[in-house]
Parts: sequence; C-alpha cells; structure tokens
Amino acid sequence: MTPGTEMRMSMGTVKTERHVTSKHHFHTVSTVIVILLGSLIINGCDSPQTPPVYRVGILNGFAPFSSITEGFKAKMTDLGYQEGKQIIYDVRNVIGGSAEEARVLEEFVANRVDLIFAFPTGSAIAAKAASRGTGIPTVFAMVNLEGTQLVENIRQPGQHITGVRSPGPEIAIKRLEFLLEVAPRARRVYTTYNTNYPANQPTIEVLRPMASSLGVTLIEAPVTSVEGIQADLSMRSAADDIGLDGILIISDDLSQSPAGWPLISQFAEKHKLPVIGGATIMIKTGAVLSYVPDYIESGKLAAITANKILKGTPAGTIPVATAVMSLRINYQRAQELGLTVPRSLLSLATEIIR
Repeated sequence: MTPGTEMRMSMGTVKTERHVTSKHHFHTVSTVIVILLGSLIINGCDSPQTPPVYRVGILNGFAPFSSITEGFKAKMTDLGYQEGKQIIYDVRNVIGGSAEEARVLEEFVANRVDLIFAFPTGSAIAAKAASRGTGIPTVFAMVNLEGTQLVENIRQPGQHITGVRSPGPEIAIKRLEFLLEVAPRARRVYTTYNTNYPANQPTIEVLRPMASSLGVTLIEAPVTSVEGIQADLSMRSAADDIGLDGILIISDDLSQSPAGWPLISQFAEKHKLPVIGGATIMIKTGAVLSYVPDYIESGKLAAITANKILKGTPAGTIPVATAVMSLRINYQRAQELGLTVPRSLLSLATEIIR
C-alpha cells in the first residue's frame, strides 16, 4: 500500500467517524427531548388538582330544629370538609311555607349551590320543587314521608332527593304508649293537628285504632290555623268539664309551632294535664315527656348522605335513613302533677329533668 493510499483511507475513516458521531448526537438529543416532553406530560397529569369548594344551602323552616344544622356541620368536618376551605354554608332560618322561604330557595338555585339541605317536612317539599330540573340534589331531615310523595320509596327515593326520615305514625303510637305509662288512668287523650299538613292524615289513621285497642278515646281537634287551636282550647276551658285527661302532640306544624305550642302548654298548665310533646323545647316548657328524633344525630346522618352525593353518588339512589329517637322526661313536672314515672321508662331516657 502506498502512502497516498493510506492517506486516502485515513481521511475516509475520519469522514465516516464524523458521520457516525453526528448521527449519534442527533439521536441523543432527540431522546432527551422525548424524555423531557414525556416528563412534562406525566408531571402535568400527576400534579394535584385544586380541590373543589362545595357550596351548601341549608334551609331550616322551624327554629327549634337549629341543632340539626350543628350536627350536619360537625359531621361534615369529621368527613374532611373544613368550613371556609373545602365547603361553604349558606344557612337560612325561616318560617316554613313563608314567602321568605320561597325567596331563599330561589337564591339557592340562582347561585347554583352544590346541594340543598332542607328540613322539616314542608321545607323539604318546597326545596324539592324549587330544585327540580336544575341538577341540584336535595337532602332532607326531620321529615315525615307518609302522605307526602316526597320520595318514590325508602330504598330508592328517586329523582334528586334523599335524606333522613322521622317515622310519623310510629312516633305517635310510641308517644301515646309512653303517656299511658306515666298517666295510666288517662282515658280521654286530646290531639290537635293541621288538616292541610300532608303527613297528618296517615298518622291519625294509624293512631285511631291503636288508641281504641289501648282503651283510649282520641279527642281530635282538626284545624287549619293557630287561631283554630286557640278557639278550640278556649271553648273547652269555658266548659264545666274539659273532657280531657292528657294531651298528645303529633308531628304537626301548627301544634309544635312557636305560636301554637304556648297555647297548648298554658292550657295544660291551667288544667293540670300531662303532655307528651315533640320538639325538644317542649320538655322544658310544660311537657312531661318528649319523644323525638335526636336533632344532632339526624344532622350527622344527613351529612353522611351529603358526603356520598358530593363524591358522585346520585341522590335518588341512596336509601333514606331513619332518625335515631330520643326520650326525655321532665321528672319535676311529673311530680307536680302527682304522676309516677316507672323505672323502666327512666332507664330509656336520654335526659331527665329533675
């Protein structure tokens, strides 16, 4: 091989090496770019999303039930919804059935809240109607389902609503039984109720035969207003014999209202009649017994349901929960009336006022 030939071969080798090096550099850069792009895509997908802030409109149509809201908020906090961060509440306390209630619901819908929590029965019915077709789910509490058509059934409530029920007829029967345990001689038991309240008729229809089987005459005073309660009680007070041995309050919007209950309480005080009431406030203002759903626990049960909805479960597929019941006894009032509270009843009480 001549020196010239060696030089040509050497130069050819250099050119080839340079060509290979250039291709290698190109592939290396391309690989790096692909890796960087892939990293950006992956990191973009894996980066934490800003958690949603849920807005919940709370409608309370009966002032004594305000602790339901407390229970709801407390449980939502336990479930990880910190107020002001993960969740914002718009709490409205109104008079059920009022123009203000309708206006509040219009605001909730206009503001596109993520969920409406409404109670008791009348307010829940109004909330369902106001949110129909909007995609806003409704959760209820302290609701009597009987006669309301609020849900399709307990297991599958349907549409955009579910919640926590208060079994009206069963509660009325237990109240009557408890009243008779404290006042076994009571044979004429008075109850007044709003005929326009949808849950009342099914309750009365169950209560009548039960009262008869217990040897009790149910003295009914159907009314349509608080003025009707006042007129009925005034008429009885004016009679020589009021014809009553006790008073039973059912889950009614008039007899338990801030205007209706004082009339009944004052009548009972004047005529020394034992009363078994509904709303917790009654046990502190004249009733001997109170048997109602536990307000705090009802709110907590509703929060569990709300959490499921906010996480994506359709409201209408979540079975309706049943409230935890609570018996309270005003032992002092029973003594004032000369009544004996059986130990068996005292053992069931969640609160005893002495």
